[in-house]
Order: sequence, then structure tokens, then C-alpha cells
Amino acid sequence: MKLFSYILVYRRFLLVVFTLLILLPLPLILRTKEAECAYVLFVVATFWLTEALPLSVTALLPGLIFPLFGIMPSKNVASAYFKDFHLLLIGVICLATSIEKWNLHKRIALRMVMMVGVNPAWLTLGFMSSTAFLSMWLSNTSTTAMVMPIAEAVAQQIISAEAEVEATQMTYFTGESNHGLEIDESDNGHEANESKEKTKTVPRYKNDAGKLSSKLEMEKNSGTGSKYRTKKDHMMCKLICLSIAYSSTIGGLTTITGTSTNLIFAEHFNMHYPNCRCINFGSWFMFSFPVAIIILLVSWIWLQWLFLGFNFKEMFKCGKAKTVKQKACGEVIKHEYQKLGPIRYQEIVTLVLFIVMALLWFSREPGFVSGWSALFPEYPGFASDSTVALVVGLLFFLIPAKILTKTTSSGEIVAFDFSPLITWKEFQSFMPWDIAILVGGGFALADGCEASGLSKWMANKLSPLGSLPGWLIILVSSLLVTSLTEVASNPATITLLLPILSPLAEGIHMNPLYILIPSTLCTSFAFLLPVSNPPNAIVFSYGHLQVIDMVKAGLGVNIVGVAVVMLGMFTWIVPMFDLHTYPSWAPSIGNGTMP
Repeated sequence: MKLFSYILVYRRFLLVVFTLLILLPLPLILRTKEAECAYVLFVVATFWLTEALPLSVTALLPGLIFPLFGIMPSKNVASAYFKDFHLLLIGVICLATSIEKWNLHKRIALRMVMMVGVNPAWLTLGFMSSTAFLSMWLSNTSTTAMVMPIAEAVAQQIISAEAEVEATQMTYFTGESNHGLEIDESDNGHEANESKEKTKTVPRYKNDAGKLSSKLEMEKNSGTGSKYRTKKDHMMCKLICLSIAYSSTIGGLTTITGTSTNLIFAEHFNMHYPNCRCINFGSWFMFSFPVAIIILLVSWIWLQWLFLGFNFKEMFKCGKAKTVKQKACGEVIKHEYQKLGPIRYQEIVTLVLFIVMALLWFSREPGFVSGWSALFPEYPGFASDSTVALVVGLLFFLIPAKILTKTTSSGEIVAFDFSPLITWKEFQSFMPWDIAILVGGGFALADGCEASGLSKWMANKLSPLGSLPGWLIILVSSLLVTSLTEVASNPATITLLLPILSPLAEGIHMNPLYILIPSTLCTSFAFLLPVSNPPNAIVFSYGHLQVIDMVKAGLGVNIVGVAVVMLGMFTWIVPMFDLHTYPSWAPSIGNGTMP
């Protein structure tokens, strides 16, 4: 028993040692570059899936092992760890730092929720829309961490308002009158006539309080728990939590910068197929935005039906007076927005730079017309999305945010310097260096597979799959990625699979985008478990959810996501990239034909 406890304590150390030793016969017996590279690939994959070592530490292993095996020189491996992707990431993090520093994200979220109203269904859609929009430009994690406290305050206010209404109703039915709170809900949930008279509140008597506490105790004993008056309140809290977690992930699908998996794919694709030049900010947005919108709407309907039921008649009933709880909820949101005060100069500048960055991204190479990159015909392809991100990102360190003053010995207040929109220390606190190293390790791993010939070997071995229908290959790869990303981190999953999926497409003579696009999108579909991605963990920490709740809801969203991606691949995405033909920019490795 003591031995077992020691094994449990040192399990990660033992896993690292035994993985290295068990796989060691592969390069020692075969003694080929392909086998040596496969050894590194298997070791890195095992460590990424089990997280025996931190993900970014595991990503450094190719820089250690490839030179020792003679696969790549050390300086070539090192160059893979800093690419165009990292420059793009730096510019995007500058924008995200300024948005969060000056509370622009909170203003956007509250304003969007105020626009849709406070009906529970519409309120959920408002939170989902604002969260998805913010997640297009900020990280999914920071978006969820920002929106959840607002949503929690609103949910608790709804519960409190319902308790007030119930206490008033009980007073009314016991013969006491209370005109301080207007009773506007009948027992069947429909609106009753509201009293127009407002007088001072009649104090609650002891017998009413006793009846209320008795009812709350009954609800507690029925299994809803002490935090919730009714099961419906508990379901509403679950609904709001999951809608925010899922919409932050769905919103990240729409832009290349929205999530790290999109950035990893874009950099891998542009490096592996430099002659394509078809994946940029604009083209990605054009095909992914409809996918995200459909998934968001269907997920909203699914979550609403699963937890609270979906009543179209009640939702779209015109001229419907607001209930007390809806008014209270609206007051919470309005109060939170008013606390921000009038929009400040720093927020305006950040918003302007945000719009400028987005417009420059869209207009660089829109595809249907010549973009501003055509102004440099002597250097085609030199300017990229990272160029735009760096130009705008540097402005955040240059544009003054406020003047710094000091008091002289004579008592006079004088200006001596200015503070920019963001400082380097603030940028450093937001910069995800672990993701930067992880992505660099993925690039080094891909370069090693190419240099050792492992990619070509895998492509030739996978060429018999060309006899399968194209839709089946895409479906299997999408389901594989979706399943794997539930237990492994999203960046690690896409970094591991891209060097495998690219040779697969080349081996069966299929347009690489046909497999890589759906696989990349499906990598973000980590909805089942709290540990699947950080947004899930954040909302789970609020204590409203159980794992089974997330599994039931996430399974439906996963199915919806894969179905919508498949729909997009065979409808509007096909003509955008001419996916039915094998492109000239992809190498012809396999002997198969396009299914």
C-alpha cells in the first residue's frame, strides 16, 4: 500500500521516464530518420495528452532531441520557435491589453445586453452575442472571466426579485395588502393585471415570514439546494453559465486571431503551402462567420430548451409588460453600465484602433477586389496580417493616455511626462508566453517530420484511404479531433495533428483545405468537461453546474458544431477555395484520385 502511494505521488515523473524508455527501441532497432522522428513525435504526443510535463516544456523537446538524432541542426530547429505567428500574436495582445485595461470590453458587453432586453431567453441570447463578439478579439479565457461576474450578479438579482414577489403574493393571499411591490405573475406563469397604485411598503408579519421560510425549506429538501429558491432558478443559473462558456468558444471561431488554434493552423498552412496565399483574415472570416452564427443560434435554442423550455409564443408576444424580476434584472444591468460613467478618451482611442486594425486586415487581400497590399507590387506577399497587427500594436505604446504631473517646491503642479495607452509591464502580464512556446514546438515538430521524410512516408501509407468517399474522410477526421480535444488542450491537439493531416490530404490527392479547415474548427469544440478548456473551468467554479450537466449540454453542442461544419464544407466553403480540385500549390505525393 505504501508502494502504491509513492507511485501515485511520483506518477508524472514515472510516466516521463517509462515513456522515454518504452519507445526507445523504435529508433535503436530501425535506425532510420523516419523512425527517429516518429520517436520524438510519440514522446511529445504522450506528454501533451497526459500533461506529464507542462505543455510549453514538452514543446521544447524537439529543440533538444532533433539535433542529437541528426534530423535537423540546432540553429534550424531554433528558428522554428519564432515565426510570423508570434508577431501577429504580439499585436493582438497589445489590443487585448488596452481593451481590458480601459474596461471597453465591459462597456460593450453591458450595452449589448441592454439592447436585447431582460426576458430570460432574450437575456441569454444577449449574453451569448456579447460574449461571442468579444471573443472574436480577446482570448476565450479572458472573455469568460470578464462576463461571468456580470451574469452572476444578474442571475442573483433575478432570484432575489422572485423571492420578493413570492413574499408579496403570500401576504396578498393571507389577506394582507402590500402595494409596495406589484404582483404581475399568476400561478400558471402568465401575466396578471398590474396594480397602478404605489404606496409605502407594509411590513412583513411574522406569520408570512414563517410561511415563506417553510416553503424555502420544502424547496431545499426537494433537492434544489440552499442557494436556489426553486428548481427553475437553479436551471437558469446553469443556462447562463453554459451559454457564456460555449459562446466564448464559438465566437473565437470567426477570426484567425480569435483563438490560438486558428492562429496555429494559419501559420502552419502558410508555411507548408507558401504558394497558396488563400488563407488570411478576410477569407477566414468569410467562411467561418456563417458557421459560428448558425452554431450560436442553434446552441441557444438547445440550451434554452434543455434547461428552461422554449416557448416561442411567449418570447415573441408583442406589447407584453415586464415582470418585477425582469425590471429588477434590467436595473442591475443599467446600474452596472452607469458605474462605468461616460465613455472616456482612452476607450475612444482603443475603439478607433480596434476598428482600424480590423479594416486593415479585411482590406489587405479581400479576394474579390485588389487590397492595399497591391500598393507594393514589387514585394508581393511580403506584408501579412502580422504587419498590420504590429503597426497598430506599436501605436498603443505611443499614443498618450494621460498626462503625468508633479508638484514643484513652490507648490505649482506641472506636467513632466505622459503615460501611453499600455505599458510594457502590462503587455507582459497579458502575453501568453506558454502558448508562444507551444506553437513554436509544433512548428519545429512539423519541420522535423518534413526533413526526416516522415511526412512523405505517412502520406504514402495513407494513400489507400483515397478510395473512401470524401465526406466520410472529413467526418471521421472531425470526430477524431473533437474527441481528442476533450481530454487534451486545444493548442496541443491541433499542433499534434496538423503534421499528420496535411500528409493525409496529399497522400489521397485531396485539397488539403478540405481536411484542415473542418479539423481546425472542430478542435475548438471542447464542450463536454470542465477540464476541456479554460472557459468551461471558469464557469464550473461558480458552483452551479455538475459534470453531468456539462456532458448533456456539451454533447448536443458538439453534434451541432460538427454538423454545421460539415454543412459549410459542402455548401458555401467549396466555391470559395475550389475544393473539388487538387490545387497546384500542393505537392503531388499520393497516387490516389480525389473522391
